[in-house]
Amino acid sequence: MSDDFKRVESHACPMSTCAAPAGSPCRTGKGKVTIQYHTARFRLVPKLVKALNEPTPAVRKPGSVWTELPRPKGVGTEPVGHVRLGYARASTARQSLDSQLDSLTEGGATRIFSEKISTRATRRPELDEAVKLAGELRASGVRVTLVVHEHKRLGRGIELATLAEELKASDVGLHFLTGELQGSHDPSGVVFTVLAALSGMEREYIRDRTLEGHESARKRGKTIGGAGVTDDHMLSMALHLREQEMSLRGIASRLVITNGQKKGQHPSPATVMRMLREHDEQTTAPLAS
Repeated sequence: MSDDFKRVESHACPMSTCAAPAGSPCRTGKGKVTIQYHTARFRLVPKLVKALNEPTPAVRKPGSVWTELPRPKGVGTEPVGHVRLGYARASTARQSLDSQLDSLTEGGATRIFSEKISTRATRRPELDEAVKLAGELRASGVRVTLVVHEHKRLGRGIELATLAEELKASDVGLHFLTGELQGSHDPSGVVFTVLAALSGMEREYIRDRTLEGHESARKRGKTIGGAGVTDDHMLSMALHLREQEMSLRGIASRLVITNGQKKGQHPSPATVMRMLREHDEQTTAPLAS
């Protein structure tokens, strides 16, 4: 059995609806042990940051009545030491990084990651490495701050907000040397909160526009992707997993398509969302009439 669950449980769950202390599994709103750890919690572990889900092991008896277990030794101790990691980026090969590198060195960065890559790039290897190292150092008990010349070097809008969420999950601070957000920002501070809210608003906007597009297509008699892959058994399982407060992505990873060209594959989160929404609409329709 993997011991990843021990790494997850070395952190208290940051979900307000759970708030399980370190050493105990996550719990549902109904006081049961969840079948998987909450995303916000298992992503505090660097090696699990990009995982879709982290199942609660049998030893924790998922589905049973939740009880608090003894906390591991060392939990709650103050961070030892402080590491400042720097990140510099230029959009084109012609642009110089010298001024950024100089300011990061003066700003106390002991190691600097730099790259020349467009903000439009979906993946920035050096930034990924900086965030990964920051998470690993923080998990070892060291206080860590990512130092950047200004926030635009990290991205704009949803990109910056998404990165802030990832840093907050790892309890890594941010420090901007100049610009509109100049200064140090603690993961529990207002800047992280605003950026996280921005990220959530953007996702809600995209989701609502997608649903509006689907509804418009249905009125015109068009079929939305995912038709034919769901069945009653899949719906029953999805409803059960939703009761356990599992995310759409987590639910989709537990379901398997049993017919058609996609037989044996997992349905997409969008398909699961559509299936559950249609079930809810059919369930509430008789009550409204």
